[in-house]
Amino acid sequence: MHHGNRHGRSEEARRAVLQAADGLLVERGFAGVTVEGIATRAGVAKQTVYRWWKSKVDILMDAFAEDMEQHLTPPDHGDLALDLRAHLAHLAQFLTENDSGVVFRALVGEAQHDPVLAARLRAGYLGQQRVRDLLPLRRAIDRGELSVDTDLDLAVDELVGPVYYRVLITGGPVSRTFTDELVDRFLERL
Repeated sequence: MHHGNRHGRSEEARRAVLQAADGLLVERGFAGVTVEGIATRAGVAKQTVYRWWKSKVDILMDAFAEDMEQHLTPPDHGDLALDLRAHLAHLAQFLTENDSGVVFRALVGEAQHDPVLAARLRAGYLGQQRVRDLLPLRRAIDRGELSVDTDLDLAVDELVGPVYYRVLITGGPVSRTFTDELVDRFLERL
């Protein structure tokens, strides 16, 4: 008789835990998520969860990081305008329509009260996303579409900053028209 988790392989169990954490957060909010609830939903023992993660925050951060890498790596169409339009539209959709957006908003909210979490979120996960956000600009420099002296950090702030501002601060719509206008205005200034 098998007494472990119902998943035959650890990768399956790990993915089930990450998916369970996402689902519970969407349903119950940050305070309603517990490691016990995650384990139950994933069909694994609580000890299995604690073998891989120290807390529900660690689980949610890993789930968010995987989702970011999977969904927010910018495409390469060979054209800066197309690349930026696609990337900003995906970012807006990810943050507003995907369960990962709920995870992101919960982590940012919790980070306001937890300086250690805030530092981890900025340095690790958001730092990794910033590297991905820079990809279309770096490729454009390589293709000669952008000057080598372009301030890439400022450019990324100009492009993605308004998306995050609407998602986190104003709650305003982040439509495709909005993101396309951000790209158009950025390109016009060049």
